[in-house]
Amino acid sequence: MRLAILADVHANREALTAVFAEIDRRGADAVLCLGDVVGYGPDPEACVDLVAERCGTTVLGNHDAAVATGQDLGYLPLDGQTAALKHTEWVGDDRIAWLKGLPLVVTVHGVTLAHAGPLEPERWPRLTSFRTVQAQFDAFDTDICFVGHSHSPAVASSSLGVTRVRPGHRYLINVGAVGQPRDGDPRAAFGIFDTEAVSYELVRVHYDLARTQARIAERGLPEGLGSRLARGE
Repeated sequence: MRLAILADVHANREALTAVFAEIDRRGADAVLCLGDVVGYGPDPEACVDLVAERCGTTVLGNHDAAVATGQDLGYLPLDGQTAALKHTEWVGDDRIAWLKGLPLVVTVHGVTLAHAGPLEPERWPRLTSFRTVQAQFDAFDTDICFVGHSHSPAVASSSLGVTRVRPGHRYLINVGAVGQPRDGDPRAAFGIFDTEAVSYELVRVHYDLARTQARIAERGLPEGLGSRLARGE
């Protein structure tokens, strides 16, 4: 089974539609989303609708929670707080209800999905140290857990010295960000996982970044949210 896994859309419709087009071109048996459909970007309404339509399973991200309920709003950066408050006004009651209904952690198609990490997912852990990463493996039972949140692609194994995804090991895989990459590469990112071959590919996709920047200005969001996209940070 081929799974397409995406994360951190952040209301970037141009990036999301480019990613879906690439998924359609490559083919996938299921499309999964790791949360943060909203936050930061200019088109939360369209992105919620597209993800709800195209993704068979979606988990809750911290920006989704901030927009839907105000949870941890004060922990977001100031431009993120501004965007979240605007998104709450824009998306409407039906989309708010959809966001509120998203689970924190899900096991589906033999893999685990969490926005930031499966261990204490409601605390949105930052997986920035070896110890923090390794602790996550005790919180899921599958061989693979996919996460987002950091906006930077990465693969970690429970076995020391294992750097490539292959059978016989357990992995925590960050698929990067669709709508706001932070690894120095401004292209949208998502992952393709083959459950039978136990193989993983990180895919990068160009999108109309200038159009997203123009939409950010049109909707009165902070200018920095547009300029950072071109830097991939």
